[in-house]
Amino acid sequence: MEVVRQITKEQLETITKHQKDLATLLSNIGLLETQKHALLHQVAEVNRNSEEFKLELEKEYGAINIDLSDGSYTEIEQTPNQEQ
Repeated sequence: MEVVRQITKEQLETITKHQKDLATLLSNIGLLETQKHALLHQVAEVNRNSEEFKLELEKEYGAINIDLSDGSYTEIEQTPNQEQ
C-alpha cells in the first residue's frame, strides 16, 4: 500500500485562500474591462454627437470659437488659399 503524503491543514487552507482570492480578483478585472468597454463606446457616441452638433453650429454661424462659460463667440478669420 502506497503512503499518501499531505501538506499540513494550515498550508492547504492558505493555498486554497490564495486561489480563491486570485479567482475573485480575475473576475473583478473581467467586470471592470467590460465596464471600460461600455464606457469607451459611450465616449465614442458623445464625440460623434459633438462633432455632428459642431457641424450644425458651423452651418448656422460659420467658423467660430465659442466661450463655454457664457456662450459668446468670435468668428474665426479664414485666410484664403494662395495659389502659385
